[in-house]
Amino acid sequence: MSTVRKRVVVRGRVQGVFFRDTMRRMAESRSVCGWVRNREDGAVEAALEGEPDAVEAIVAFAREGPRGAAVEDVEVADEEPEGASGFQITRS
Repeated sequence: MSTVRKRVVVRGRVQGVFFRDTMRRMAESRSVCGWVRNREDGAVEAALEGEPDAVEAIVAFAREGPRGAAVEDVEVADEEPEGASGFQITRS
């Protein structure tokens, strides 16, 4: 089983719409590890680590966001897996 890690930055109306909590619940249900946080510039940033299909499902969610979000741009970058465990909402 291979593990991938992706850094995702989502811009638009993405804070105050339960983006982080929804992403956390999705990650936990798919055994994806990492973190998600609000950034001071209004974006949401996440590090996602797990099986490729599970990580891609969360990246696909990031492109749409939860109800109430208006996603304008999503940046996705590959990173080296770090052996993360658990998924947390962190402070910026």
